[in-house]
Amino acid sequence: MDRVAMISLHTSPLDQPGTGDAGGMNVYVLELARRIGALGVAVDVMTRATSSRLAPVVEVADNVRVCHLVAGPYEGIDKADLPAQLCSFAREVLRKEAAAPLGHFDVVHSHYWLSGQVGALARDRWAVPLVHSMHTMAKVKNSALAAGDEPEPAMRVIGEEQVVDAADLLVANTDREADELVSLYGAAPERVRVVHPGVDLARFRPQHRPTVRAALGLPVDALVVLFAGRIQPLKAPDVLVRAVAVLLERDPALRDRLVVPIVGGPSGSGRERPEALAELVRTLGLEDVVRFVPPVAQAELAWWYAAADLVAVPSHNESFGLVALEAQAAGTPVVAAGVGGLVTAVRHEHSGLLVDTHEPGDWAHALRGLLRDERRRLALSAGALEHARGFAWERSAEATLAAYDDARRALRTTTSGGRA
Repeated sequence: MDRVAMISLHTSPLDQPGTGDAGGMNVYVLELARRIGALGVAVDVMTRATSSRLAPVVEVADNVRVCHLVAGPYEGIDKADLPAQLCSFAREVLRKEAAAPLGHFDVVHSHYWLSGQVGALARDRWAVPLVHSMHTMAKVKNSALAAGDEPEPAMRVIGEEQVVDAADLLVANTDREADELVSLYGAAPERVRVVHPGVDLARFRPQHRPTVRAALGLPVDALVVLFAGRIQPLKAPDVLVRAVAVLLERDPALRDRLVVPIVGGPSGSGRERPEALAELVRTLGLEDVVRFVPPVAQAELAWWYAAADLVAVPSHNESFGLVALEAQAAGTPVVAAGVGGLVTAVRHEHSGLLVDTHEPGDWAHALRGLLRDERRRLALSAGALEHARGFAWERSAEATLAAYDDARRALRTTTSGGRA
């Protein structure tokens, strides 16, 4: 295999995670591409240009390029408006391949359903297999909506079903996601492969806590409970804020030491009321405890993880939960909702705790138990490091390349007679 076409239409892997539409998928695409490139396979990541200032092609690593394709207006397009630009983007993808030698790409790997729609067209035009990663699924999200969140539209559900049917191989983050692809979308089990995402173990690692706390302006003796991610109902930062209010009501003595940084920016439906979380903090009287921090680069995010005593991931759903994995790689225990891929990303009572509800009282109980028990936190910290070591991006890249080979073999055996 010589070259992979990765399609990430709605968000560039070069965008800053933590705000807008940029999040774990951006990290996933970029890190996976880098590791595949390091194995000697070239990767072109194709994404929609969102500024005229972007270079058409950005070399991000050996064998890895991000290609910004002009499709529709640069700015002012919400993700919900992107289906109207699918034809324009698909035309640019096909144009790019047409300018290259015949047989330039060996496989198409699309990320998220919008990209899958374009990938299906490229698959048929180039006669190469389509491998697709869902990242999130409308049927799963709609089954666990946060209060006030909008359900995913029928158009997306239908589009996902079409992509699942078109793909030669589906890459799922976890066994649970694989089961959902089969049970909810009718995917053939033999066309689903489970490849766990990874973590950059060189970047996310334990660091000298007093040093990183000083750099971040955190008291050395504070008890720090960190939330990192996009501020939107799906990620449920409000659950953490309400839990902190209950925690301090039950244990007022913690107030002098407790610091709750929320690192990230509004995203998704959270952009409709970008001040809602800050308003909740004011209403609950937590301005002295909660700190809002704009999205930060990965290198600084690693400091925040290493500076924290606990990282909270209260999401209503996660296809995997890279934040949880990155935090554990830094040696910080995670308190996470027992949903979706988080049950794989966090090993309950070994690297952190899984909370089965989103009730603030239950979260307050879990947080208080760990904040008041340093010995238990230290044990979970050791377990977090051990657990994270099993998720290296290099391993993810090798497994993904194996999936590509399976897809190429499946295409060769089904091209003449239709899909098996």
